[in-house]
Amino acid sequence: MPTRVCCCCSALRPRYKRLVDNIFPEDPKDGLVKADMEKLTFYAVSAPEKLDRIGSYLAERLSRDVVRHRTGYVLIAMEALDQLLMACHSQSIKPFVESFLHMVAKLLESGEPKLQVLGTNSFVKFANIEEDTPSYHRRYDFFVSRFSAMCHSYHSDPETRTEIRIAGIRGIQGVVRKTVNDELRATIWEPQHMDKIVPSLLFNMQKLEEVDSRIGPPPSPSAADKDENPAVLAENCFRELLGRASFGNMNNAVRPVFAQYSHHVIQEILGHLDARKKDSPRVRAGIIQVLLEAVAIAAKGSIGPTVLEVFNTLLKHLRLSVEFEANDLQGGSVGNANLNTSSKDSDEKIVQNAIIQTIGFFGSNLPDYQRSEIMMFIMGKVPVFGTSTHTLDISQLGDLGTRRIQIMLLRSLLMVTSGYKAKTIVTALPGSFLDPLLSPSLMEDYELRQLVLEVMHNLMDRHDNRAKLRGIRIIPDVADLKIKREKICRQDTSFMKKNGQQLYRHIYLGCKEEDNVQKNYELLYTSLALITIELANEEVVIDLIRLAIALQDSAIINEDNLPMFHRCGIMALVAAYLNFVSQMIAVPAFCQHVSKVIEIRTMEAPYFLPEHIFRDKCMLPKSLEKHDKNLYFLTNKIAESLGGSGYSVERLSVPYVPQVTDEDRLSRRKSIVDTVSIQVDILPNSIPSDDVVSNTEEITFEALKKAIDTSGMEEQEKEKRRLVIEKFQKAPFEEIAAQCESKANLLHDRLAQILELTIRPPPSPSGTLTITSGHAQYQSVPVYEMKFPDLCVY
Repeated sequence: MPTRVCCCCSALRPRYKRLVDNIFPEDPKDGLVKADMEKLTFYAVSAPEKLDRIGSYLAERLSRDVVRHRTGYVLIAMEALDQLLMACHSQSIKPFVESFLHMVAKLLESGEPKLQVLGTNSFVKFANIEEDTPSYHRRYDFFVSRFSAMCHSYHSDPETRTEIRIAGIRGIQGVVRKTVNDELRATIWEPQHMDKIVPSLLFNMQKLEEVDSRIGPPPSPSAADKDENPAVLAENCFRELLGRASFGNMNNAVRPVFAQYSHHVIQEILGHLDARKKDSPRVRAGIIQVLLEAVAIAAKGSIGPTVLEVFNTLLKHLRLSVEFEANDLQGGSVGNANLNTSSKDSDEKIVQNAIIQTIGFFGSNLPDYQRSEIMMFIMGKVPVFGTSTHTLDISQLGDLGTRRIQIMLLRSLLMVTSGYKAKTIVTALPGSFLDPLLSPSLMEDYELRQLVLEVMHNLMDRHDNRAKLRGIRIIPDVADLKIKREKICRQDTSFMKKNGQQLYRHIYLGCKEEDNVQKNYELLYTSLALITIELANEEVVIDLIRLAIALQDSAIINEDNLPMFHRCGIMALVAAYLNFVSQMIAVPAFCQHVSKVIEIRTMEAPYFLPEHIFRDKCMLPKSLEKHDKNLYFLTNKIAESLGGSGYSVERLSVPYVPQVTDEDRLSRRKSIVDTVSIQVDILPNSIPSDDVVSNTEEITFEALKKAIDTSGMEEQEKEKRRLVIEKFQKAPFEEIAAQCESKANLLHDRLAQILELTIRPPPSPSGTLTITSGHAQYQSVPVYEMKFPDLCVY
């Protein structure tokens, strides 16, 4: 009875299923049943409409066998599929091909190397079949990705690894042949496919070179060995790929080659540039332009050593160009020689601009972590007077050449920092970068100061607000600018506590330079505004207002003897900034005071406003000391307005004093020690009183007579003592520490100078006994060179 039931069920099954089942033996070791395979083939040719069902059923059986790891039946199923593909060439084969490709994909996805190779071999056979009609819906994206991955196989067994890589290369070759012969062959040339195919082939071609370089020339292989060599097979496949490319598709095939070997191309160009370093400027500029085009491809895929090599070489040639330019200017004479010199000078500027453009383009396309390293690298090359921190040889440049190289390097740094967005300001402006960037020696020239400020703006402006702040003006309603800002994070707050005084000092001194032009004041105003937006909490806002009031006082008192235009420019900058910050913190009383002062200035002293002072032919006043106090921003009124809104305003009564650094004594700039001593004497109300005005009176006999009179000295000393005590009670700790440190540094420098004048210090107890010519002598370490414990040093 059971036998009869099974026979009946078998007879009820469709014929194509029975024919498919019959080709599988009971023992897979026996292989494909050939007689039944011939019947299945004849049935498929006679009834091509059944091919779709045959393929689906075979795919179902194969999937089940792959999951159950019955490899023998998988081999039989694929052999049957191959024979059916070779025998059937009608239009009905299209649906069957879909089942076939599905089964090949199953094999390629399996982790068994044998099945992957089996699937690849079947796909290659299919790729050699020329179909009568194109298939518009068929895509080979999966096969491109899978075969490319197989080309990079790192199987633990070397033989298996080679076998998988060869299968991957053959699979890519099959995809190329199949798609090129198809009317939809343009799809294979798309960048997303070429970016996988070309690097996979180049990877295997490079492996042969590496092996040859390590073990020397191999013995001549036979033809069969060449076919099984991944490098040779990859080279043949790549030749076939390029041979089938049309003019329009060649670009997509060649570009991945440049991206893969870009560092080699760049190294060759850099070597060529080194070999031609003494050629004419036009030749060097042309080589650098070629390097720029190559860098456009290589920037995003470059690695650390290659990047540093590029920048180091470019900066070296930048120095050489500046040196050539300086030598031409020094060696130029009258007559025709001047014409030749000016021509060479302009040509060298072409070289320099090409180098800066290349540096900027390369740096701006690097990942953020590499860009920060390049910023540090370039900043380390900037020569700073009085220090040896830079690593660029400037011994042959002179002062003019040194200034020129400073400008060039800062311009390069400006391009590298363009578009750089750091999550925290500490990442963008670490101390090792900020200290040399704000070096006093970089403030000697107005163009250098502009570049320094622009670099700072690139790194500070993390919300793209700088364009809204462009120029310096009185903004009627800051809310219309739609400033983007976030809550100040803890890291930014720590940064301002540590480096805020350094930033304030740079802005303060930058405002008081005699060679400032309008752009300098615009950039200084933008710096104050960006600090307010990006880094200002309540404490920083108070410090910035103190800084603004100190700038106003310096313009009124004018201890630096600035021209009237610069004094009015400082007054205009203070007005623009206080108008901005008052609206940003939105304290009504503060806004009202600032608006009232600006309104009075508009009617009585328009030269104190940026819209007028920076206009051509603006009428300047003859003096600022006798102006009405209503034209000035009053500290007591600002403190009263902010105090009513909950601000801690005690520190507003303490005048801002810039900290003194060690580099101030090394720099060629005028020392600010005198400025500090003058600033301490400014009264807390920050308004030019009669006493302040008397400091500018003419020196007469009566004035000298009053100066000799010491009747009021005690009161002045008491007032000074009171101001010092008040300062130490209310000033921020960072400012007090900075001033104490500067005084300690001055004291140690004076002691070092005194000790250097002594011929021989007295013997020290730590002296050692030595015998010289039979006589005992003590040799001691000089006192000023001895290292005392920290607790013993004041």
